[in-house]
Amino acid sequence: MITFSSINLFRKILPVILLVLISTGISTAQNYKYGVYLAPSITWFSSDITEVDNQGSRPGMVYVFNAEKPLNNNLFLTAGLSIVNAGGRLVARDAAPFKFQNYTAIVAAGEPIVYRIHYLSIPAGFKARTNQLGSIFVFGDIGIDPKVVVLGKVDVPSLDVEKENGMGEINRFNFGWHLHAGIEYPIGDRTAVALGLGFENNFADITKDLGTQVNDRIAHKILKFIFGINF
Repeated sequence: MITFSSINLFRKILPVILLVLISTGISTAQNYKYGVYLAPSITWFSSDITEVDNQGSRPGMVYVFNAEKPLNNNLFLTAGLSIVNAGGRLVARDAAPFKFQNYTAIVAAGEPIVYRIHYLSIPAGFKARTNQLGSIFVFGDIGIDPKVVVLGKVDVPSLDVEKENGMGEINRFNFGWHLHAGIEYPIGDRTAVALGLGFENNFADITKDLGTQVNDRIAHKILKFIFGINF
């Protein structure tokens, strides 16, 4: 099982992965390019019913290791591995039970539940890139994002609950799509700095509907500010 300590370890070793890849010569392979990205994010929920509603956004962070296989000079097949730290706030119109790891409590009507969710994601898709325009390339990337939740914690201020295990209320698997756009600025023969914006819509229901809870579909949305390096 992947734990919170594993997530922290992955974040710490990303720079090491980059150095090892460069030092072992993988980055010089003619058929592939690689990238390491960091994306501070704004994350929030959306609901399909009025009885449960989003109440504000939360900061997040996305860590990505990515590989690209060229199909021609301007089109690439992409695949990668990412850790997604995201969250959101939900408010129910009526009082409802909430299942914690060792007990169940009633959350009063109108009181927020703050989610802190960590996903392991395997994004894949297609990237289109222009020919060089002056000193930059312009790119766009669209694809799918299957995910597994590796950690889920909640805050319920009205119950004095903070960073409590909330996995009993969170669906383990999710699925979404992404759309990215930005620029690449070459700093070497095969190395380039990448800057961009991205949007991710995880549309499978992230919360369970247990017992007397209302049936809803809570989607998780992520706006990303992308900083990275391709090599």
